[in-house]
Amino acid sequence: MKISLIIPVYNESQYLNEVLTSIVEQSLLPNKIIIVNDNSTDNTQQIIDLFTSKYPFITSIYNTSTPSHQPGSKVVKAFNLGYIQLKDNFDIIGKFDGDIILPKDYFKRISDIFYEHKNVGISGGNLYIKKNEKWIYENIAEKTKVRGPIKLYRKQCFQDIGGLKESMGWDTVDELLAQYHGWEVKTDPSLHVKHLKPTGATYTKSSKYKQGEAFKKMRYGFLLTLIASAKLALKKRSFTFFYNTIKGFLKAKNEFIVTKEEGIFIRNLRWRNIKKKLF
Repeated sequence: MKISLIIPVYNESQYLNEVLTSIVEQSLLPNKIIIVNDNSTDNTQQIIDLFTSKYPFITSIYNTSTPSHQPGSKVVKAFNLGYIQLKDNFDIIGKFDGDIILPKDYFKRISDIFYEHKNVGISGGNLYIKKNEKWIYENIAEKTKVRGPIKLYRKQCFQDIGGLKESMGWDTVDELLAQYHGWEVKTDPSLHVKHLKPTGATYTKSSKYKQGEAFKKMRYGFLLTLIASAKLALKKRSFTFFYNTIKGFLKAKNEFIVTKEEGIFIRNLRWRNIKKKLF
């Protein structure tokens, strides 16, 4: 299987050398890696240049976008710049972040999942963050969810879902749409990936309503949004997060990233999953 990775980065000089080293030392190497430097202002590009000069399968693109952090949309726009360069020459495509350390057999183990399970469209490991000198599971999602920084897609699944949405919530709606098209999502919880920069660490105050807006864009409806917001708020131990998410949902415009039919499927799927946990 041809594996291609796209890694959008912005001011990742603190981590990038270690990150890329963990990738080039894999037991199964990707065929192609495109690093998209999203207008970094530190020495990120110098680190990228060191790797592109040494490894011919690594290339880079410099994107002169605005440096402000926009959860979801900014990183996907950078990803899509890299995707244009691939020209469909891959079997598996990965969207990875510049702040993760992979176990040495990550790509081998995930490629085995795709090879052995033909109906799996999305796969990956689990993220762990450092707390009190110990690496613990980043408990903001179930271990059955493949998180955005370490996500691999089968080519046909990626095409079926229409690629990645340039919106907050892209790494939730992609899995929902994959299931809508009949694909399975499968994690390998034994693959512990170190997440050096916990989720939300770079979010600004202007981002506080984005999660609620994402629920609106995915056509969750108010009751599902209420439940999902409460669940996330409990994991984050933050009532403020719950309040801001609900406020974001209520103030969001009706600008959807899924069709009405897809929205019906998403709501039904969510309710089925809730009922499974209750009964």
